[in-house]
Amino acid sequence: MSDSRNVILLLIERHYQRILAEWLACQKRDIRIGDAQREAEAAELARRFLDELRRGAAIAQFDDIQAPEWAGVRQLLDDLSRARVLQGFTSGETAIFVFSLKEPLFELLRREIGNDPDELAREVWTTTRLIDKLGLYTVEAYARTREEVIARQQQELLELSTPVVELWEGVLALPLIGTLDSERTQIVMESLLERIVASGAEIAIIDITGVPTVDTLVAQHLIKTISAARLMGADCILSGIRPQIAQTIVHLGLELNVVSKATMADALALALRRSGKMVTNRPQAAASATPAR
Repeated sequence: MSDSRNVILLLIERHYQRILAEWLACQKRDIRIGDAQREAEAAELARRFLDELRRGAAIAQFDDIQAPEWAGVRQLLDDLSRARVLQGFTSGETAIFVFSLKEPLFELLRREIGNDPDELAREVWTTTRLIDKLGLYTVEAYARTREEVIARQQQELLELSTPVVELWEGVLALPLIGTLDSERTQIVMESLLERIVASGAEIAIIDITGVPTVDTLVAQHLIKTISAARLMGADCILSGIRPQIAQTIVHLGLELNVVSKATMADALALALRRSGKMVTNRPQAAASATPAR
């Protein structure tokens, strides 16, 4: 057995079921596979991996896992990593899927060529390099998927944190909470403009009660949002300016060039007046009985 790729091929072909059974036992011992359904999924993944490993090991540079012949293995490990991220597995638990294959392979190598220490050491080292490369690829795939999931969750949180609500016919409100940065400003602007177009609103109230501080950068972001809304035909009213924020704006010499109100209620009242609407109290109900004389 002088050709390492032939050794791995022979081991898989001669002892396929044994390798599969012992490998699954190692996985079950070292990681929390879960219920019977997940065990069945793990067994199917292991069978697919062994089939792809056999194909990859047949090429000349069999330890070059970036070669086209290893595309099936890479895709399988990408899919595995994505599924394990969503299922809550750690990167270590995900990588064990590959690394645990060493144990049954090394045991078979010892049985097959244990009488030749030099060849055994060479084959163990070659097999270790291949499995380690595949294991590290799995860790990298896990990290990429996790970063994608986190980025998507952050995007969803940003969208949820900038709701545009219709307070009245033709009057929108955009309550802002937290700090405004460039990325969030872009989402705020897009959400507001989309609702202006969809509703045909002519007035938009931007409430900054939940914005902790207003500095030059935050003011610039507000100005961009207000300017974009005006270009779409909607006047803006800024509400929620606290005394401390008002002093900061004056101290910085910022010019927001927009009508501002202290509270959302005041801004809504102004918006209704501009729209030609008026809210009045109901007249008190007439007395049910004539007062006694």
